[in-house]
Amino acid sequence: MPRMIVDADACPVKTEINQLAERYQIDVVFVASYNHFSPSKDEGTWVYVDTDKESADLKIVNLSKKGDIVITQDIGLASMLLAKCTIFSNRGEMYQNDAMTMLLEQRESRAKARRRGEYGKGPRKLTEKDRQTFTQNLDGFLMNLNDEGVDGK
Repeated sequence: MPRMIVDADACPVKTEINQLAERYQIDVVFVASYNHFSPSKDEGTWVYVDTDKESADLKIVNLSKKGDIVITQDIGLASMLLAKCTIFSNRGEMYQNDAMTMLLEQRESRAKARRRGEYGKGPRKLTEKDRQTFTQNLDGFLMNLNDEGVDGK
């Protein structure tokens, strides 16, 4: 079974990730900046990095191995890892190669608008339905992996 590596700084579904990791006996590595350090984090392995803008992303890229599952809402990070990992967003969408160019173009367009002083509303608030979708999609993916492992495929 692969590991799950989580871009943990802004991840709202850590509880769901831990529950699924326990169910499928998968190791979880949470990567966060020192700004998010808490001595009470007791589930999964926590790796802390400097507070520099890309420190967590670089650590995730360096930690990940072929077949790992990465959970992130960062489209740039997802695009770097698609060749070797399965990537899920915090809302349960699995990033796909065929959509990545469009997603990166949208990201760049929004960044240009921000530089011009135009500010959008940002991502919509995560709902209970989003949490359920995340859990269902990741659970289904892990169940398929588990079944493939049992069948020896």
